[in-house]
Formats: sequence, C-alpha cells, structure tokens
Amino acid sequence: MNLDDRQRLFLEAAQKHFGTSAAVRPRALFGVSNSAKIVEGGIQLGVVNLDSVKDDVEALIFGCVLRFPPEDEVYFAVLVRKDRQSLVSRLAEMKRLGTASKSKAVATETAANFALEPHGDLPGAGEQPGGMIKYSDRNNLVPVYLARDGRLWLRNAQFWDSLNIELLPFGPSTEPDEIVVALYPPTASARRSLLAREFIGWLGALVGREKIHELPVWSDVASLGPAMRRMPSSIPVAEIEAAVTALGGHYPQGEVRRFHAALNFLEHKHFVILSGISGTGKTQLALKYARSVHGVTTPTGTDPLLFECPVRPEWTDPTGLTGYFDVLTNRYVVPPFLEAVLVATAHRDSPVFIILDEMNLARVEYYLSDVLSAMESGGSLQLHSHDVPLEGTTGASVRAEIPLPPNLFIIGTINVDETTNPVSDKVLDRASVIDMSSVDVPGFLKSLAGRFPDLASARAVAEPRLTRIHGLMQDYGLGFGYRLIEEFIRYHAFDAQHLQNDGDTVTEQLLVQKVFVKLRGGERQRPLLDGLLKACDGLPRAQAYLRRLQADLDEYGSFQAMR
Repeated sequence: MNLDDRQRLFLEAAQKHFGTSAAVRPRALFGVSNSAKIVEGGIQLGVVNLDSVKDDVEALIFGCVLRFPPEDEVYFAVLVRKDRQSLVSRLAEMKRLGTASKSKAVATETAANFALEPHGDLPGAGEQPGGMIKYSDRNNLVPVYLARDGRLWLRNAQFWDSLNIELLPFGPSTEPDEIVVALYPPTASARRSLLAREFIGWLGALVGREKIHELPVWSDVASLGPAMRRMPSSIPVAEIEAAVTALGGHYPQGEVRRFHAALNFLEHKHFVILSGISGTGKTQLALKYARSVHGVTTPTGTDPLLFECPVRPEWTDPTGLTGYFDVLTNRYVVPPFLEAVLVATAHRDSPVFIILDEMNLARVEYYLSDVLSAMESGGSLQLHSHDVPLEGTTGASVRAEIPLPPNLFIIGTINVDETTNPVSDKVLDRASVIDMSSVDVPGFLKSLAGRFPDLASARAVAEPRLTRIHGLMQDYGLGFGYRLIEEFIRYHAFDAQHLQNDGDTVTEQLLVQKVFVKLRGGERQRPLLDGLLKACDGLPRAQAYLRRLQADLDEYGSFQAMR
C-alpha cells in the first residue's frame, strides 16, 4: 500500500468515526513542510489553510502524522465540533489584527503584511516567550498547536518553538472533542512500536485518555488480527489441541490440556515449567501452543508475539533477562525477555509468550529473582536509575522501571540430568511444573509417517527394534525423546535413498551413535545391559559395545558410555 492510499484510508475512517457530514472535508497535514512535530510543552499539529472557514462551519478535522524510526507512522485526527466557535473567533481576531496593522502601515518593507502584538500587553517585547507575536491579514498559513492544557492554540504567521509561555493573551483557545489514532504498519511492528504507542499515550495525557480512540484502518498488511487479540482462556481447549496437532505436535497423554490449565488458571500470573528428559517436545509444546493461540498455522510462520530466550550457564544476575545500560554505545541493551515485556506493555489486549529454554543451565533463583518478586508483589522491574527513558537497542525507549503486564505468559523448560542445576522451592512454589518424560514411541511413529508419507518405509524397518529398546531403557530412567526417534527414522530414510545399506546395518549404526551413548549406571542397571544384548541379536557391533559396558561394570562397579 502506497503512502497516498494509507493517508486517504485513514482520513475516511476518521470521518466515518466522527460522524460528520460529507461537507466536512478533513484537513490533511501530511506534507513534509506542514506535518506534525513535537515542540516544548506540546505538539504542532501542522500548518493549514483556514482562510475560507465560515462562521457556521459544522466541524473541523485535522489529519496529522508523526513518524518514528525505523518505519512506524502514527496517524491521528483531531475533531473540533462543540467548541468550534472559539476557533472561528480566534481566526477572525487574528485576521483583524493583521488587517489593522497593515492599514496603519506599521510593518516594515520586508514584513509589510504582518502586525506586532505585545505579548501579555507588555510593550517592547520580542518574538520568544515574554515577547511579541506577528499576525497576517490572511489565515492561509495557520500553525495549530496542542498544548499541555489539552487545548488548541493558533497563530497565522511564523511559529512557536515553545509552548511553555503564558498563552492566555493569544486566545480564545479551542477544546478538541476527540482524537482518533492508527498505527502503521499495524503489524506487530508489535516488536518496534512501543515508542509510537508511548506517543499515543502522551496524546491521551494532554487531552484526557477518554478522548483517545484507536481505529483499525488497514487490512491488507500482516497485522495483529483478531486471532492475536484473544486471550488463551477464551479459546476452547479442543480448538487449541487440534491446532497443536496440525502443527505437528504429538501429545497423547493430555499434555496440552494440563499445560493450558496451568498457564491460565490465574489472571495475574502465567508461569509454567515443563520438565523432563531431553527431546520430549517441551520447547515445541510451548511454541506450538503459542502459535495455535495466535492463529499461526505453520510451524515456521512469523509470530511477532512469541519470543525465545535461551538461558546461558554463566547467568548469575538478572541482566540476561532485563538488560543493562551499555556505556560504549550509550544505549540500553534489550534482551528477548525485556523485549517481550515491552511488546506486552504496548499490546495489552494480546497474549505475549516468552520461552525460557533450558532455564536450569544456570541457577534459576539467581537470574530470575527480580522477575519472581515482581510477579508475586505486583511491583515493577527496576531497569536503571536514570530519570528519563533510555534509547534501547531495539529502537524502543526503556523507562527506569516497568511492571510485568498481565498479558505476559512465561514458559520455562528444564532438563533433568546431571548437567543442570536443581530448581529451588522458591521457584517451584511460584510455577506450575508439568513432567513430560513419558514417551509414546508407536503413537509418535504413526503420527510421523502420517505427516511424512515418504518416511513410511523407514518406519517399518526401524520401529520393532527401536520400540523394544526404548521400553527397556525407559524402565531404568534412561529413555530418549521424540527428537531422537524422528532423527533415527530420517537417518534410515536418507540411507535408503543415498547409500542403500541394509536395514539392520543402519539400525546398528544408529544404536551405537545415538542411543547407547546415553547408557550409564551401576549394578542396578545390569539387567538393562542383559536385556539390550538380547534385543540386539544379529547386530554384532551393537553387542560388542554393550559387552564393553558390561566389562566396565564388572571391573569398576559402574559404567558410562561416554567416558
């Protein structure tokens, strides 16, 4: 959509919302020279030709735009209807002053069309605050200002650089009825638009928030449509389950339902931890659930309200989540977690999901302490100590403190193995923990072959032995997840297409390379090794691998494949 089209559509939507007649033609202040700009103490809406305004005018509409980097545009339209006679009176008074000055030949040769009125009726004043203001005998170039008192002030020659002056001598001023706004692009531009939305909030602070209304204008761009403006609790869980399945999820034991309930049963706190062995689909459940809620129908579809935050093992303080001020770049570093908080703050009617992946690689209570405190107390995250917002690395402005918005959904995943840290009761008490260690091998293989028919042959070759071996290992807490199972099948399919080894040879390679490397234990696991030897009948390399582990057990009293 080009610039002219979106300007036209905005003005049409504004006029329809205001309910004015066709005779009221909105004044478009969109040009380079006459568009809006911020000044001290308010905003200059633009410069407009009001020379032909009649005393019986029905209403006036000023259509304005302000641009924010990198590409956001805030369109806003100001309606003057109830107090229009004040504006008409001001226009007439400015023209009278200009005409009177011209007839008396007071102006100089270079300013023959302008009059000087002492500011505050004080003689000898200059152009700036406490000074003099010039008037023209025409209202063809009228700068219109919205000051911090929420009223419109006019002059018809030159400009004010600051509105922090005594404005009463330049009245009457005009009270606007209403301001409508629209943000382009309406996409979650979500990830960029906090600065633009803070400007909208600032407009509301000037005129009163009850006078600010946001309009949905543009529908031909990727936007935060209705699906992205609904909370998960409002969606039937069966609909979410079907969407997760359509995205390739396999959760046959009610995991989606339990996850849905745990994430939504409190209105003010949404925090769930998914626990279990590696590869059981914990992160994928979080991703697919979020996409299902947002109406994203493909696993790789863009979801501007979904953020992934991999936890790093060296995190010992909150800066990995909430960021820090970088003195070298003079900007505030905004990590994914803080970006999610800012986006959720900007889009209060949309659920925003943040995934803390492998969150127990570091001590959770160290880096998550500030977030947990804000979550429980309803307080704010303390980000920095500066009095003014800082420029963030994402383009958004970062205030000194910001509360956790209620539309932020936090999902953590933890692996339960010897490489991770235990999670303290402080964390567990504040979250719902869902175990996802159970793996349904036959059901997953059936689902996989259904979604990818080209894997059917590989599944038929690998399934019997793979299912048996998984059952043996799972009984001893050494099972493996869906990720490994899918890669096992895809390896078989690749070999069949490119290398043409027999099925048992490929299975043996995979058992040694991907499955048996997980084996470890002591005397209690001896029956496991014996059972695996029988399950690998006809696979000499795999059996040799297992006998080596048995020898270690006999000699050392324990074994570990990767030593």
